[in-house]
Amino acid sequence: MVTTDFSYEETMEHLSLLANESLELWDLPAGSKARLINVSENETFLVEAPDGFKSILRIHREDYHTETAIACEHAWSRSLNEEGGVKTPNILPGRNGSTIQSATSTALGQKRYLVMFEFVEGSEPDQQDDLTGGFEELGEIAAKTHLHSIDWERPEPFERLVWDLDTVFGKEATWGNWRDGPNIGQQTREVLEKVEATVIERLTRYGRGTDRFGLIHADMRLANLLITKGETRLIDFDDCGLGWLMYDFAAGISFMEDDPRIPELKQAWVRGYRSVRPLSEEDEAEIPTFVMMRRLALLAWIGSHSEVDIAKELAPTFAPVSEELGRNYLASLA
Repeated sequence: MVTTDFSYEETMEHLSLLANESLELWDLPAGSKARLINVSENETFLVEAPDGFKSILRIHREDYHTETAIACEHAWSRSLNEEGGVKTPNILPGRNGSTIQSATSTALGQKRYLVMFEFVEGSEPDQQDDLTGGFEELGEIAAKTHLHSIDWERPEPFERLVWDLDTVFGKEATWGNWRDGPNIGQQTREVLEKVEATVIERLTRYGRGTDRFGLIHADMRLANLLITKGETRLIDFDDCGLGWLMYDFAAGISFMEDDPRIPELKQAWVRGYRSVRPLSEEDEAEIPTFVMMRRLALLAWIGSHSEVDIAKELAPTFAPVSEELGRNYLASLA
């Protein structure tokens, strides 16, 4: 992610400086300041002003999305909010009227795209609570986004990420090769090689018909639902792109695939989904395959994002747990 000789900490300092210097691109209250609150694919800042104003600033990762791709993300998010029955955060245009701004860090020698979102009061569900209701709502929202995306007239040119076998397992995989992930011993690798081959075989047979492959959110986790005053908003469309529709469930259980509640949560998600859109038995039967596809993608992500806090936290056990999940998946198909 970092393409300079600066350390990770120094890079974050320079990006924080860039964030604050760039606030003048928007018509914000006097005294507004940006504070780094999250690092993943992008850097996310909370912008606060003395008068109580708040907003969220995203500095896009270098070379991850083009300006066209970001504009397509905004177009879909806005259309879902206006026509699709799914509430999403408003995007604040800059002084020049554009929702996409750009700025260059002289120190880093990088041009970055910047986007300002309205601040949405609310909280994400606590993972220690009963998540059944939350996953049923996730299923409903996923179905609404899928219904909308199937009929939505995409802007031209249209450019977004693709989440398919090539971009997850191919030579130029978006997040890298899962084999480069941390703590992958020979035994683990052998099991996961079998899992990868099985996923490829099954999804090749499953196919990419328009009723099962299309525009998806691709990161529809509970962490990306904000609930306030009885209203739920879906946030963070940064990974949205073309993929299998059922991949949205797999993304929904990212990093918690070994939670013993998953079978119950899957039932809740499917129940919510079917309350909005039909879901065939064949589609439901392939959900575990998408879970393993996503798990291997996350293993690659941890390997290629080793400086990010959540990657550091998960690195010691993620591969061994993935092996166990893989064994259980293969056994279920025997």
